[in-house]
Amino acid sequence: MPSPDATLPDRTATPGATGEFAFGDADFQRVRHLIRARAGIHLQDGKHAMVYSRLARRVRETGHACIGAYLRDLENASGPQAHSEWQAFVNCLTTNLTSFFRENHHFDELARALATRRGEALRIWCTAASTGEEPYSIAMVAHEVLGAQANVQIIATDIDTGVLAHARRGVYPIDARGLSEARRRAHCLRGTGANAGSLRIRPDLARRIEFAGFNLMEADYRKIGGPFDYVFCRNVMIYFDAAVQRQVLARIHATTKPGGWLFVGHSENFTDARGLFRLLGQTIYERL
Repeated sequence: MPSPDATLPDRTATPGATGEFAFGDADFQRVRHLIRARAGIHLQDGKHAMVYSRLARRVRETGHACIGAYLRDLENASGPQAHSEWQAFVNCLTTNLTSFFRENHHFDELARALATRRGEALRIWCTAASTGEEPYSIAMVAHEVLGAQANVQIIATDIDTGVLAHARRGVYPIDARGLSEARRRAHCLRGTGANAGSLRIRPDLARRIEFAGFNLMEADYRKIGGPFDYVFCRNVMIYFDAAVQRQVLARIHATTKPGGWLFVGHSENFTDARGLFRLLGQTIYERL
């Protein structure tokens, strides 16, 4: 997912990279408006080629003659099919970059915090689960610190239904990035036969996690449960403009327990949210 920047607009109907469909600035601005309204994503002006390459595939799949026709039908769609196509549109334009134990200091701090809360019922929300590596990393830490019988529930959401399907399967390459050999042995099953070269998250660990589709632009966060003791919302806000960031942070604040922690990405800074969260250190905030 892109972040804002300014470039001179291309006002000609420039073909996309393959030359298959015309894709000019008017089409790009239309996409930009639609994805912001639907998912809060603020596209850079310079991302024409990326948007074209992702949408062209969907235009072929739906049998449209051009991107403009696809966007027109998307805007005019109604009923269950409309919901399905809007979801496909959003899936096309979201970026999913993740790995096990990415930004590892967060998991070290989570482990230290959990060690002080033995015997408590805890709820953790992973707001951008992507293909599942982040929530499974959280579950591994909870298991290692608190044991198999700990009362820890993890809610893992994402706007992209495609990556959630991957996450629910819990199957990854045997050399999955960020996963140590010790953790592979402790928390994963090694594939055999047709599944050789893959690993699967152990069922007892996977049961800690409830995966669900959720759009952070929705007004009502109560549907995902809460209040939460810990919220992971990492490398998400960089795709929102300042107004959407404030809106989302206020809603996360409302669903986090007083004193609860918010983990964010290393490039995210919420100085405008001082009335909601205070910085504890190195991209970890406490809910006020």
